[in-house]
Formats: sequence, structure tokens, C-alpha cells
Amino acid sequence: MTHPAPQFFDGPKGRRLAYHQTKGTSAAPGVVFLGGFKSDMGGTKAVHLQEWAERTGRDFLRFDYSGHGESGEAFEDGAIGDWAEDAQAIIEGVTTGRQILVGSSMGGWMSLLMCKRIAPRIAGLVTVAAAPDFTEDSMWAGFDSAQRAALQRDGRVALPSEYGDPYVITKRLIEDGRNHLVLRDPLVLPFPVRMLQGTADEDVDQSVALRLLEHVEGTDIRLTLVKGADHRFSDPECLALIEASVNKVTARVTRAAG
Repeated sequence: MTHPAPQFFDGPKGRRLAYHQTKGTSAAPGVVFLGGFKSDMGGTKAVHLQEWAERTGRDFLRFDYSGHGESGEAFEDGAIGDWAEDAQAIIEGVTTGRQILVGSSMGGWMSLLMCKRIAPRIAGLVTVAAAPDFTEDSMWAGFDSAQRAALQRDGRVALPSEYGDPYVITKRLIEDGRNHLVLRDPLVLPFPVRMLQGTADEDVDQSVALRLLEHVEGTDIRLTLVKGADHRFSDPECLALIEASVNKVTARVTRAAG
């Protein structure tokens, strides 16, 4: 299925954000996909969900943070706070009513920040290999003394990536991340939450999912572990599980509203 060229939204501080939006006919909450670190809205999960939304008549939004995909700015100039500002601005700016967020990897962290910042707009949450606080608990914690010294000296360090070019991690990314951690303070999620995690994920260990499950507070929170699934979580079975999770959250939200 082909999709038209993206639309653009004037985001915070003049950052130009690319997005695709589907206007549905359903009265159910809209769905917003929040992608991962150095990922983009053209990924398998995001496009699959748009096609699902078009089939089922659901409002749907996918977008690129600044420095990602088709949006403006340079990736290395961005940080967690910038991307959270982007997410909040575009959700508030182009969607109406309450939304179900689907956050993948870093998008899981972004989604949790949205649950704190714009709580009245959030109807439910689905996370896929959520990576909250990864700049601190994965990157900084995993740096050796030479990498930490390089970060302080040069303001950046390059990390190898199996997805292509090395990731350039800036000192600002690490320091700014500390201002947006979500696992250090109480985190109440008073709506249906479905968390998905693969056991063969080499980027986000399943211990992160278990820590998140233990940390959050709410009455309708479930974690599903998929044996053998990797970080991409994009094979047909995993995509079907994401769909099913959004449908389950929708049903719970609709029932509560009724």
C-alpha cells in the first residue's frame, strides 16, 4: 500500500516535524505511534498500524521526532527533552480527544512522559520493548572509563550499531536524559496498559520490562513476554499481537466509558 507524502507541523523552537495522519470514522480513541531512537515513521510497525487504522476506521498518527526520518534538524543536536517536546506538541496540535499511545523502544519512554505531561489526553497505552531511562541505565551505565572520558573530553562518543552507521552519543543526550527519567519517581497509569517484550531482544533486556511492570501503578496493567522475539518485534505474529493489544485496550476503554 502506498502512502502520500508527509504533512509537516511547526514544532517547538521552529523544529519542522513530518507526520502522516489518518482520519477515521470510529468513535473509539485515536491511536498515536511513537517510534524509537534513530528510527522513523516509515518502519514496519508504524506503517502496519496505519494500514490497520485505515481498514478499521480509526484515527491514527505517526510522526518523526526532530532529527529523525523526514523531520528537520540534525539527529546529533537532539535529546530526550527535545523529542518529548516534539511528541507533546504534535499530539496536542493535530489530534483531538483522548488517544491510545503505542510506544516502541524509546517511544515507550516518550509515551510514559506523555502520560505524565498530558494525562487527560491519554486513554490507554501499549508499549513494545519499552526503553525508559535508557540513556542513563543502558548507555551511561554501560560505558567504560575510556568512553566516559571521551564523552567528557569530546562531548560525544560513537557506539556501533547493527542497524547501520554508528550511533553518535552526545554529552548533552546523556545529561538531558537525567532530567526526564521516569523510573525514579512514582508513575501512575490509571488506564489500560499492555506491555509487549521479546525474550531474544538484544537491545532492551526483558529485565527492563519486568522493572517497568513492577514500578508503575495501576489496576489494568499486563506484560506479555514473547519467547524468541527480537527488538524489531515485526514478524507477522508480533504485528498481530500489537494489533490485538490495541484492540484489547480499546475494548477496556470503551467498556469503562459505557
